[in-house]
Amino acid sequence: MSTCEITSALWQSPGLPKSTEGDPVFGEPWHAQAFAMTVHLHERGLFSWGEWAKSLSDELHRPGRAADGSDYFDGWVAALTTLLAAKGLAETETVLSLQESWKRAAEATPHGSPIVLANDPLRCS
Repeated sequence: MSTCEITSALWQSPGLPKSTEGDPVFGEPWHAQAFAMTVHLHERGLFSWGEWAKSLSDELHRPGRAADGSDYFDGWVAALTTLLAAKGLAETETVLSLQESWKRAAEATPHGSPIVLANDPLRCS
């Protein structure tokens, strides 16, 4: 079995968009990256499946979430941020600052070019 064929319990996450074949699908590249980062951190033992499930469930059930699930991965990232902060692995402010930096970098990057943090016009070298 190759590393691409290894499955994780996160694959079965409730609400994760799936193709007609049952495979996860992602509307944006960052959705797949958030999913992969969460799987990697879980498999490295930084948090248990139960901790992740609770964090994601808490976030997805917060008032104000889109009824159609269109903000599912926004909730996913918020749940991961909350969990990492609660475990003392990352400060919420640091994660949010990096998110903003990536957004600015994406806006400043010419179409078709790779998005890199160095493209953030407000980022110090």
